Amino acid sequence: MYKNFIFSLLIIASVQLFTGCSGCSDNKKSSSGDALTLPDSLITDAPLKLSEEIMNEVIGNISSPVEMAGLFKSSGVEFTQRILNNPDNVSNYVTSYKRALNLGVYSADLGYINTFDKNNVVVSYLLAVKNLADGIRVGQFFDFNQLSRLASSSANLDSLMELSVTSFNKMDSYLREQNRSNVSSLIVTGAWIEGLYLSSAIVRESGDEQLSNRIAEQKNVINILEIILSNYVSEPNFADLVADVEELKKAYAPIKITTELGEPQRIEKDGSLIFIQAEISTVHYTKEDLNNIMNVIEKIRNKIVA
Repeated sequence: MYKNFIFSLLIIASVQLFTGCSGCSDNKKSSSGDALTLPDSLITDAPLKLSEEIMNEVIGNISSPVEMAGLFKSSGVEFTQRILNNPDNVSNYVTSYKRALNLGVYSADLGYINTFDKNNVVVSYLLAVKNLADGIRVGQFFDFNQLSRLASSSANLDSLMELSVTSFNKMDSYLREQNRSNVSSLIVTGAWIEGLYLSSAIVRESGDEQLSNRIAEQKNVINILEIILSNYVSEPNFADLVADVEELKKAYAPIKITTELGEPQRIEKDGSLIFIQAEISTVHYTKEDLNNIMNVIEKIRNKIVA
């Protein structure tokens, strides 16, 4: 999986959410201020310097596009555009805060669309992404014509993924160079929440156990996400978002995740044979726990897209 910073989350060809665990048990309207173009140093007195290791911890809880496509399709639920954020809503997002969050949302929606090979609707969502990217002054990193051409056929999925990852990584590097990593954190959050929302919608319809487990496993991510967003808590919009994440963290509190060592795995890397110590994680939760989590996810998501 691509691990060049966290924008690998936002591959347009996938919803890119969650790592799998080898075994699971089921015991069983923001303010109008637009401060996001300011340097981070003006938003907080002493912004944290988040290491690559912290970011990779989040990425480590993200599944490959192939895995998520398989989970969505194996659930037996048919594609429905009703659960996606309407691309016509783009005109409602007039602040950098809203634009960045919903850039993440539409990126996750594009992943869902491509999972089901719905090429007839993909262009409108690509337009939404381009519109929002232009709105936060990073549209130069997206070749809309090339993306549209690749999106016209599911046979181009790998190329679309590669181009999308490259575009988002270039955008991220630019944002950090411009001291706008607060914008990056919003894009990541929007994509993560929307991915959870889409998975929850499928679980509510199908009761799919594997997707249920993926949602529960996100307890490993939310603590890190809270740290990242709290770095900008002095900005009013971020304060509201951090409060929402804290509410979701409370919903995750009953979830228990245990880890044990598995059999070492042999892999080839750079022409050499190396051994990797495998870990087997088991997530324990009840249906009530999961339902509470999904209710909070839906509440946060609807606030983001409003």
